[in-house]
Amino acid sequence: MRKNSIFFLGTAAGICLTLLVTGPQGSQWVAAAKAAANADTYSQLNLFGEVFERVKTDYVEKPDDAKLVEGAINGMITSLDPHSRYMNDSAWREMQETTHGEFGGLGIEGHDGGRPDQGGRADG
Repeated sequence: MRKNSIFFLGTAAGICLTLLVTGPQGSQWVAAAKAAANADTYSQLNLFGEVFERVKTDYVEKPDDAKLVEGAINGMITSLDPHSRYMNDSAWREMQETTHGEFGGLGIEGHDGGRPDQGGRADG
């Protein structure tokens, strides 16, 4: 009985949300949600700018602006997942140099298929 009531409550909530979004005022609700998300993004960027300026003016030693921005970008990318990494131009060129090249041979070794204890060759 409890499962049925939860199911019907969820269904009713889904229908209400669908009608709310697709109704005559729905586009206004969606636009307001998008504006709020954009406002939040811009407020976060403003916060970043404030922290950047505070570090530039109040840090013990004068930091390099390019290193601060590159560190922020690197932090943003590495926060996505543990396998992502930002590469600046020099890191990209270095990676290209180490991954390009020619590879020769496959390193495959064959044998006649017999086992040494059944009369096959023991030296492969």
